Parts: sequence; structure tokens; C-alpha cells
Amino acid sequence: MKIAIIGAGNLGKSIAKGLINNNAITTLYLTKRNVESIKEFEVFKGVTLTSDNALAVKESDILIFAVQPSQLEAILKDIAPLLTENHVIISTITGFSISRIEGIVGTDKFIIRAMPNTAISVGKSMTCIATNEQGKKKAKLALAIFNRLGHSMEISEEKMQAATVICASGIAFWMRLIRATTQGAIQLGFEAEQAHELATQTCFGAASLLLESGRHPEQEIDRVTTPSGCTIEGLNAMEHQGLSSALIQGIVASFEKINQIKTN
Repeated sequence: MKIAIIGAGNLGKSIAKGLINNNAITTLYLTKRNVESIKEFEVFKGVTLTSDNALAVKESDILIFAVQPSQLEAILKDIAPLLTENHVIISTITGFSISRIEGIVGTDKFIIRAMPNTAISVGKSMTCIATNEQGKKKAKLALAIFNRLGHSMEISEEKMQAATVICASGIAFWMRLIRATTQGAIQLGFEAEQAHELATQTCFGAASLLLESGRHPEQEIDRVTTPSGCTIEGLNAMEHQGLSSALIQGIVASFEKINQIKTN
């Protein structure tokens, strides 16, 4: 695949690493104003670094936009005359609607909104996509790309803001829970490095159990808890302190905030 990532910032670089590590490219163009900051990618075969968005567009079929929301409109206007009937536009821009993109490049273009998370750099992203009418013809292509970088799901565009909170912001939420578990392990006597390994591997195991078994979390909880045991004692203490409530409130607060910054 001939892919260009327009805007190789944190997310753009994470996507690039995932594509490279999974051999998902024929050629890959990475654009950034200061290419010196992405020099680590120049050692990879088929990767070109440039500050010229027009060049990247001309040499690629799939265009992944990972710039700041305030930059996207101007960039789309600049490259619109270069777009052909073969180009697939994939935007990872929070709050920038498909209709707004169509208003700049036309309704006849394949337009897809995608919301990956930074775990894409290690091939473990949960990515949601939504398309315009024309883009439905390329939905399978987009899903295939992101399935090579983790797991993907097609949703309606109106759910994209919520997906951003659960999947993209969700990485930070889970990191905080893992950090708290690590701190607890240290308090119980483990060295910091041991505590970190225990917390991360246990989190990975919990997620893997659910993915592979298809069971509900409560079913797995029941398999661990015993009457008057230490697990139920700990769970009840956490719930008395509002663990579930605090997490849900945080998710809702994040969703309310993302709707305030929506750029249409």
C-alpha cells in the first residue's frame, strides 16, 4: 500500500511505527514541518520524510491525516486540486466532521474518519471508523489496515466522539489504574520494577481472558472471589470508595468536554 501520513506528531508517529512493524506498506510518506524531529524513520525501507504535503499526496493512494484540528482545513484546501478518484482520505482529527471534509474536497471522494489510540504503535490499537456514502466502498480496506494494527470496528459517525473517549482517552484511564495498582504493590513490599511488572501483566491477563473467553467481567470476578475471602473484601472496599462511580463519572466528564471542543 502506498500510504502518506500528513502530520507525523505523536499519533502520526505511532501509526507509522505500527504500519512499519506490521509490513503494511509499499511506500510511506511522513510529513512534518520540521523533519528533523522524525529522523528515526529514515532508516526504514520505503519511508520518505518530507515537509511537502503535495509531494506526499501525489505519491500515495491512502492519505492519513493526523494534524491539529486547526490545521486540517487549510491543508485540505491546499491538496484538494491534487486528489484523484483513487485517493482514500482517512482523518484521525477529533471533532472534524465528514460533512466538513466533504465541503472542502467534495462528496465524491472516499472519506473515512478513524479514531485509533496510541497502542497502534505496538499493533494493539482499538480503532473505530466511520465513512461517508462514497467511503463505504473503502470501509473494508480501512478495517483491514487497522486490523493489522490491532482491532477495528465500524460505527456511525455520531458515536465517534464517544469512541474517542472510550478508546483514545481510555488509554490514559487504564494507565492511571495500572499506576495505582503498581503503587499498591509497592506499599505491600515489592520493588518498583517488580510492582510495575505485576500490575501490567495482570492487566494484560485480565483483558486477554475476556477477549478469548467471551465472558462478562462479572463471570470472571465470580471465579476469583470466595465467601469471606480477600478478593471480595478488596472489591467491596474499592466500591465503598466509589471506584466504579468515579470511573464512569470521569468517562462522562471527558465526553462532555470533547463535545465542547467539537469543530463540526
